[in-house]
Amino acid sequence: MLSLRAAALTDIGRVRRQNEDRFICNEKELIFGIADGVGGLPGGAEAAQHAIELISAGVIAGPLASDADLVALVHRTNEAVATLGQKVSASTGIATTLTIGYIRENVLKIAHVGDSRAFGISHDAFSQLTEDHSVENEARQRRALGESAYYHPANRNALTRCMGQPTPPGVDLVTRLLEAGDRYLFCTDGVTRLVSNGEISDIMKKSSGPAAAVNELVASALRRGGSDNATAVVIFIDSV
Repeated sequence: MLSLRAAALTDIGRVRRQNEDRFICNEKELIFGIADGVGGLPGGAEAAQHAIELISAGVIAGPLASDADLVALVHRTNEAVATLGQKVSASTGIATTLTIGYIRENVLKIAHVGDSRAFGISHDAFSQLTEDHSVENEARQRRALGESAYYHPANRNALTRCMGQPTPPGVDLVTRLLEAGDRYLFCTDGVTRLVSNGEISDIMKKSSGPAAAVNELVASALRRGGSDNATAVVIFIDSV
């Protein structure tokens, strides 16, 4: 038998005038994750809020009997965000990242679109569970396959997939069998651009609980300038 503790924290940061990050940390329904409204477009906060609300409602309504069901839910959510975008900003639309996880029968299932991230620690081994859907990262992956890939440095953080795009986005799925002692983190790029994976690992391993972890992760981003909204959701898996 397993139990869990969870905590979440978001901060507007030192530069932005609005917090366009949204999160869910629902211990009753066992749904966790984050959405980061795309900067440079109007309605980022609305896009993130709409995505979190719809995906959460879909998970609760369930059941999601297969990976295909989960992908279909993400695609329906994408279409709804795109439709809202036509009302909020018909000329440009609205967009958000989405990295969401839910637990059923000691299994964590994650769906991911964009450049927010999920991390996990199991048996003291830290790993990044998601890959950024960004110009820079996808160019790096293509080069690793021996392909030519070039991009302008100014566009390196541009998203190649997001929620609210006109066509259904590719959805990355991650499945993790939970064990006592596991720890999981969902966070936006306001954290990961300023706090290295090594530092994130140290904070996650040394923290006495999820609240301490989210506080230190967000504080670390703020100490380094807080150039973006910073949001973290942390889950600790315990034995009963």
